[in-house]
Amino acid sequence: MTCFPDQIIYSMRRVIQLLNLPSLCHCYCYNFHPLCIVGFTDLVCQSGPGSWPSYVYAQSALYPMANSAAQDIFGIIPGDTDYRMFAQDFGDIPGLDIIFLLGGYFYHTASDTVERLLYASQLPGSIQARGDNLLRIIKAFTNSSNLQNAHQRKLRSAVNRSDNERAIFFDYLSCFLVYYSRKQAMFLHCLPVVIFFLVPLLLRFPTWGLTCCFAAFHDFLKGMLCHAFAILLAIVFPVAFAVIRLLFAGQSMNWFSTPYLAFMMFVPSSLAGMLIPRMLWKSFPLTQDVSILKLSKEELDSEARFWGAFGLYSILTMVYLVVGLSGGFLTFVMSAFMLLAWISFRLSMKSFIVGSFRSTACYVIPLIPCIMYMVYFGGFLVAFVIEKMGMTGSHPPPFGYFIPDVIVAAIIGLVTSWSVGPILPVVTHWLARSSILHFLLHSSILALALSSQFFPYSTDAPKRVIFQHTIRNAGASKIMETTYDFAVVDSNTLPFVFKHAPEVANTLHINTELSFDAVKQSHQEEWMGIFPISSLFSRCMKFPAKGSDVSAEYIHFPHLTTNKPQESLSGGSRRIYLEFSLGSLKEVWVAVLNITGSLSSWSFADNVLPVPEKTGNGPPSYICRLSGAGDKNWTFWLEANSSVSIKIDVAVVDQYLTESAAKLKAIFPDWVDVTAFSSFISAYVF
Repeated sequence: MTCFPDQIIYSMRRVIQLLNLPSLCHCYCYNFHPLCIVGFTDLVCQSGPGSWPSYVYAQSALYPMANSAAQDIFGIIPGDTDYRMFAQDFGDIPGLDIIFLLGGYFYHTASDTVERLLYASQLPGSIQARGDNLLRIIKAFTNSSNLQNAHQRKLRSAVNRSDNERAIFFDYLSCFLVYYSRKQAMFLHCLPVVIFFLVPLLLRFPTWGLTCCFAAFHDFLKGMLCHAFAILLAIVFPVAFAVIRLLFAGQSMNWFSTPYLAFMMFVPSSLAGMLIPRMLWKSFPLTQDVSILKLSKEELDSEARFWGAFGLYSILTMVYLVVGLSGGFLTFVMSAFMLLAWISFRLSMKSFIVGSFRSTACYVIPLIPCIMYMVYFGGFLVAFVIEKMGMTGSHPPPFGYFIPDVIVAAIIGLVTSWSVGPILPVVTHWLARSSILHFLLHSSILALALSSQFFPYSTDAPKRVIFQHTIRNAGASKIMETTYDFAVVDSNTLPFVFKHAPEVANTLHINTELSFDAVKQSHQEEWMGIFPISSLFSRCMKFPAKGSDVSAEYIHFPHLTTNKPQESLSGGSRRIYLEFSLGSLKEVWVAVLNITGSLSSWSFADNVLPVPEKTGNGPPSYICRLSGAGDKNWTFWLEANSSVSIKIDVAVVDQYLTESAAKLKAIFPDWVDVTAFSSFISAYVF
């Protein structure tokens, strides 16, 4: 089980590598990594290698919350966990990656406190439920017959290759977990497609022959295109409304601290988009001849719309499976419940008129469990994404300003299409009216107008600001320059912060209506100490700072020196022996060496060079991170291919702040969470 700081994780990884524990021991990885100290629901977001870890979870979890679709999207979400290190990169150790789903507002902020944990422990179904889950799962893993060392797992996988395949699993409202293997999914997920292609034959061939079968299938394809168009408009409409609002608004992410506002803004427009194809459908001629079939046009319309929607979901289910993804259960559940609802609807037509309220109810009622699940799954997804938008990075102009609103609008549109899509083929008979469409559009416009009255941030949903006190030094005692550097990690830029934090602007001697052209830019190279987090920044600002308090706090600064003469090697290469001192820094977090030049080897990481990284506009370079501080200086060597100079940029992050920097941090308003540190930067050529 892993829930340790990064330094301990790196040490554990090294122990695993040196002792080759996965080959010697029966071990597993249970990564319980909360997004914050106060999460209310946990989620299995990754499982493996193989399918048995998720199977053990399905059997043992008291309050299951997991779905295999999370494995498909986890890689594209900004963030990482220790599970990757143990289960994928080093060790191939089977296990589960479990995160707290909500509470991301407080993740790595000053609000992530023990008081919030104590408050959460009083809520039903929160911390205690997670503990109950934890104990049962650990016991189940420990007693599992599948718990083997690496050699045994390799032999078993060679005999039974299905063990290496990811299973399909999902929880239903956290009440129970549905689990089935990929082999079973090959049958289940292909069955709806088979039904879709057989239905025209079953409905038309016995009575009217093959020509009517093709005509029916043609109408089903029309219904499929119509439903696909409805889903597309369900996404496009809220995105368009979001973009239009931002063109006239002075700030984005108004929904960030009040998530219900996002639903008010985007759900009505999404519903309006879904209804438009149905209103246009009235003018689409049917391929089937009503007079020959002796069926009403309304009945054929409903049939074409239903089987078109069913066919779309069934094809998506099979496509998910073919490309190797695990999220096909969503559309499979839709297809399965739609089939049950259609049977109920057809049976009701013997007693009720087509299109009547009662016949429509007979279709909708069997779909209620499906709709509940889609709302449950989609609601958690939207809430998770909204919280993540506060730390996804400040993207460069001109499109960076629009990205968070567009993402949230698109996801809410997609979730709305999931929730409404299964009932749409039948209920649009009631909803596809101009009065309802006007109401939805007016509601969207009103919600967008009201959203301008909401401030994006609050104490419980703070804006994240990165504050770096940058000290450029030459050698152990000389200060070249000191600045205050600022960055943000969402779409509302630094001028927005200074506009709404006048005390900070006054302290920095700037105008609250500041523009980027009026100040110096802080480039990514100056944030090397927190690489790769610095890749989230764009258009950072820096302001001059006094160096006197720095000299008063520190006797020596971090510096790099040669501790042995250079050694010439065969082939024209040379070895440079260096010693790295952290000076008199007080609370060192990390030191970063950015080495630019032609290297063939170094003394770090078993003499293996990493893949070169590119920071900002600089050339590719090798980056080495040294965590924490020790009693002795770091000594190492670099091996250069030629006599061409090697450049080393050093950045050391100290969590201690000088008095002036601490005062500046303290005057930020409560709705801003400031991550502050000092960074000592120097450069050397050898």
